[in-house]
Amino acid sequence: MRICVFGAGAVGSHFAVRLALAGHDVSCVMRGAHLDAVKANGLTLRVGNGEFKAKVRASGDPAALGQHDVVICTLKATGLPSLASGLQPLIGGDTAVVFAQNGVPWWYDIGLSPGHPPVPDLAFLDPGGRLRAAIPKQLIVGGVVFSSNEVVTPGVVANLSPERNRLLIGECDDRQSERVTRLRAALNDAAIESPDIADIRETIWSKLLTNMSMSVLCLLTGQTARAVRDDPDLAEIVPRLLDEANSVAQSCFPEVKRVTRSGPAPDHKPSILQDYELGRAMEIDVLVRAPAAFARAAGLPTPMLDMMAALAIRQARDKGLYQG
Repeated sequence: MRICVFGAGAVGSHFAVRLALAGHDVSCVMRGAHLDAVKANGLTLRVGNGEFKAKVRASGDPAALGQHDVVICTLKATGLPSLASGLQPLIGGDTAVVFAQNGVPWWYDIGLSPGHPPVPDLAFLDPGGRLRAAIPKQLIVGGVVFSSNEVVTPGVVANLSPERNRLLIGECDDRQSERVTRLRAALNDAAIESPDIADIRETIWSKLLTNMSMSVLCLLTGQTARAVRDDPDLAEIVPRLLDEANSVAQSCFPEVKRVTRSGPAPDHKPSILQDYELGRAMEIDVLVRAPAAFARAAGLPTPMLDMMAALAIRQARDKGLYQG
């Protein structure tokens, strides 16, 4: 398959190496020193003590790469406007455009099943409707990533979760399609787990209920998820946050498995805290504002989450990392 990874930072570069080594024609849209290093020396993935190198086509200009069967967008939500302006040269009539982002996606209401509870106004996730105008709805494929990675030096990415690297995908209307079946097979062959799922939005909420609670608490405390979970001073706070997060997720999908304080917690900083510490634009809208909008639409009281959201927004604004 011809696969383009758009926004190949840590996660995208990891996936690009695995897909290229599995025999696919892989290109990457990237920028800066990372792009320069990949052009000169290829892309390197470190997993434990192992090191894997792959040659991929890389450019900062999507028009230089041509059309693809699949575009996997691994940009953070804050970077999606660049996709709206750069996607057209990469897509054909049946290109799958996979949005592998955290949080509530901009396309959430597109292809929604009639039985889903009412969706709040999410226009703030796509200001001006740029993504809706640029991306035909029949190309949209949802994606949920479970993989921890970092760019250790330009051109070199380390995978920090060798036991868990997954990209779960599904059509935005949850229909079964040949292109999603093919892509799942390609991902699995490349050692990126991609099992069948019935509903992409249920999968989104399964991950989001942790992000909207524990990840925001990590942001406010500056601690890893495991440190927050095991902190005795937070012993009463964490369960209350998780109870509220679970209630929001289950208002949309009662089948979503509840997350509890006793569940597994990775000993690393979530992306929202990493962005804050590195001075990068923060995914406040998709991880904080959008879940709060769903809670209001469902009439759910979420005082703990509301307080956390207000503090997170204030913290991000004070550092100039959020303009909403």
